[in-house]
Amino acid sequence: MAELKAITKLRDRAHDALTIRERQIVLVLSEGVTNKEIGRRLSVAEGTVKVHLHRIYRKLGIANRTALAILAHTKILDAA
Repeated sequence: MAELKAITKLRDRAHDALTIRERQIVLVLSEGVTNKEIGRRLSVAEGTVKVHLHRIYRKLGIANRTALAILAHTKILDAA
């Protein structure tokens, strides 16, 4: 039960914390593409993608893109 509460709390924090652009980046990242491809699809520089990802990791308290992809794929994070 405590795990479910933690997941719910993370979902609420993620949805409230991320900007629309950050959610777009998470959505594309969840397809397993590179930062360069994310940038191409969203018409931003690869460096801009890296900055957004760093902010996303910090906001969600996670360490890397693998953790972010897991959150996106398990529906804990509403990427849309």
